[in-house]
Amino acid sequence: METPKRVKRAAALLSVAFSMVMFAGIPAFAITPNKLITGGLKAYTGSTTTDYLTDGYLTNWKSSSEKEIALNVGAGPKKLLITWESYGDCAWATNFTSNCGHSGVALSNFKILTSANSTDGTDGEWTEAASVANNPVMARGVEIDFDGKSWFKFVSEGDVGKLLEIEAFDMTENGTDTWFFMGTSISQMGLKQQDTDSTTAQLIHARFPDYTPAMLRGGIGCINSTEVVAHLDEYLKYAGNVKYWAIEMGTNDAWGGGDWDLDAYVKNMQTIIDSAKAHNITPIIARIIATNPEKSGWQINQAFLDAVDKLVEDNKLPKGPDFYNYFLEHPELLGSDGIHPNAEGGGQAMHHLWAEALAPLYAVGDTAKKDSSGNVTARVSKRLVRSMRLRADAASMRFFDMNGVYMGMNAKVLARGRYIVRQKLQGRFVNKVYVKK
Repeated sequence: METPKRVKRAAALLSVAFSMVMFAGIPAFAITPNKLITGGLKAYTGSTTTDYLTDGYLTNWKSSSEKEIALNVGAGPKKLLITWESYGDCAWATNFTSNCGHSGVALSNFKILTSANSTDGTDGEWTEAASVANNPVMARGVEIDFDGKSWFKFVSEGDVGKLLEIEAFDMTENGTDTWFFMGTSISQMGLKQQDTDSTTAQLIHARFPDYTPAMLRGGIGCINSTEVVAHLDEYLKYAGNVKYWAIEMGTNDAWGGGDWDLDAYVKNMQTIIDSAKAHNITPIIARIIATNPEKSGWQINQAFLDAVDKLVEDNKLPKGPDFYNYFLEHPELLGSDGIHPNAEGGGQAMHHLWAEALAPLYAVGDTAKKDSSGNVTARVSKRLVRSMRLRADAASMRFFDMNGVYMGMNAKVLARGRYIVRQKLQGRFVNKVYVKK
């Protein structure tokens, strides 16, 4: 039987080991929730109301072109992040690439007003909270002061285009669960145009109920890494106020199967990574999607995949989804050109692969806090209980193997052995050792 001293020492070593594996780099990667507060609310557009602007889906293709759209989210939040998605041809921007044309009208010139006493979105007193001019992109977020308010509304001064979705998130606690999905036509089609059972944000919320990611879709057909770098100032201007860039990039750089643009690709991707980090954005890079050579006539050169892996390792980034191996094994999810995800499950697979890749960032819980100087620091419980019995699975539990690899939330599916359980108890995250017999 171990002595209390030996037990204490073993627990301390396990705690340190777990912290090193799971929490190394937490200042960059930990996520603070920002609650979605508009899901399912009615949007007031003059004398009518709609529910499709807040249903979380884009592919019902129901849109609004009303110049005034108001939502009553209730009192409580002191700050909001308000995001919107417009239609167009589903490209995030229409003029960032010269390789193919894009069309669409962005919500470009408008104000966001707030009210504490409106009853129907038209009456009451309103205050200007933000003014947006000459916006060229189809998805964007704006943060506003909301202290003491209960309503917000868009008041447009020009052509509205076609608004597909409006979401608002409570940023009172300075949430960091904010995402911009930069990409090519692979993302334009897979993440915006095609039907899915659930979006990446919805999948994350289903698995981690405390989190409701703000998700902006930024795919642009035909764009390559050189053109992204040429427009980096605009990416940062219009999508630089999020915490994470989820990046799918390389298909057009690697087009044809050669490696002739490899050096430029690596240089460009490093520039994107450096620029993101300089603006306190964490980039997460997906491995380039595989093609179906029987239809496309070519396959991604292995050198590009090696380059992505090296960029992730050298820059100590969280790993993104492996689109290459998944679609290599599932060519039936690629379209008739053998390159793009198809509408019969290809886009849905992309949402699921992103959610699976991002899950470890959520599994550690909310550990990001700011100290008095405003720097993000790690708040990790050092308490470790030597062993425990589970009477039932609890939604608050996350299981990890002894190397810190996330194993899920259900003890019933675990093999026999020792595991680390991370659980929120009385407001604190506690690490425990669980022995599955």
